Amino acid sequence: MTGLFNVVLPVFLVLGFGYVVSWRGLFGESAVDGVMRFAQNFAVPVLLFQSIARLDLSAEFNLPMLAAFYAGAFASFGVGVWGARKLGRAPQDAVAIGFVCLFSNSLLLGVPITERAYGAEALSGNWAIISIHSPMLYTFGITVMEFVRARGQNLSVGRVAGRALTGVLRTPLVIGILSGLVVNLGMQAGLVLPGGFWDAVAMMAKAALPAALFALGGILYRYKPEGDSRAILLCCLASLVLHPAIAYGLGRGFGLDDSALRSAVMTAAMAPGVNAYLFASIYGVAKRVAASAVLVATAASILTISVWLQILP
Repeated sequence: MTGLFNVVLPVFLVLGFGYVVSWRGLFGESAVDGVMRFAQNFAVPVLLFQSIARLDLSAEFNLPMLAAFYAGAFASFGVGVWGARKLGRAPQDAVAIGFVCLFSNSLLLGVPITERAYGAEALSGNWAIISIHSPMLYTFGITVMEFVRARGQNLSVGRVAGRALTGVLRTPLVIGILSGLVVNLGMQAGLVLPGGFWDAVAMMAKAALPAALFALGGILYRYKPEGDSRAILLCCLASLVLHPAIAYGLGRGFGLDDSALRSAVMTAAMAPGVNAYLFASIYGVAKRVAASAVLVATAASILTISVWLQILP
C-alpha cells in the first residue's frame, strides 16, 4: 500500500499545491489562468507533438486496446446522457453531463500516474490512446451537441458536421497531435530534424505536466461542490468505476498483454479533466455539474486509482 501511495501522492501533491496557494490568495486567478493557458495552449501541445512524432505507429496502435478503452468511454457517455435525462435534465444539459462521463483526464493525470507506477517505457499505449483522444471525443461531443441544438433549425447534416470539425481543428491539443503525426510520417519518409530542435521541444515538454497540474489545482479551487448531487454522483461513478471496469473486462476478454491492459485501464480510471468543464462552458449548460464533478471525482480518484493499481497485473 505504501508503494501505491507513493505512486499517486506526488501527482496529487503538485495539484494540491496549486489548490492551496490559490486558496490562501498567494496566486491570483489571473496568474492561474496564465499558467493554464501556457500549459494547455503551448507546453502540452508540444509534449503531445514530441510523443506522437516519435511513436512507432505500426507497433503501438493496438486496436484491441483502443477498442477496450473507447468502448468504455462511449458506454459511459451513453449512461451519462440516459441518467441525466432520467434526472429530468434538458437534452443539452444531458449531452454536457455525458461528455463529463466520456472525457477522462488521460494526459494530466493518466500519464504521470502510469509513468510512476510502471515506468516511462509503459507509456506507449497511453500515447496511442491520447493521439486520438481529443480529436475523436471532441468531434463526437461537439457533433452530438450541435445536432441537439439544431433541432427545429432546419440545418443540414453537412453544416452541423462542418461546425463540429471547425471547432475541433482549432483546439491547440489537436493541432499538437496532428503536427506530430505529420512529422512522424515525414521522418518515416526520410525527414531529419536537427538535434537542437528536439532539445528545444524537450525543454518545453518537461514543463507541461507540472505546470498543468499546478494550474489545475488552482482552477479546481474555484469550483465548490454545490447542488445537483445525484448528477455529480452519476459522473463520478461513470468515470471512476464504469469506464475502467469495461476497459478491464474487454481487455481481459481480448487477451491484451500486461502493458496494453495497464494503459487502457489506467487511462480509463482517471477523473474527468477540466476540458469537460470547458465543453459545458462553451455551450453554457450544466456548468455547475461539470465543475463540481471534476473537483469531486479528482479527489475521489486518489482512492479509486489505488484500487485499480492493485487489481492490475
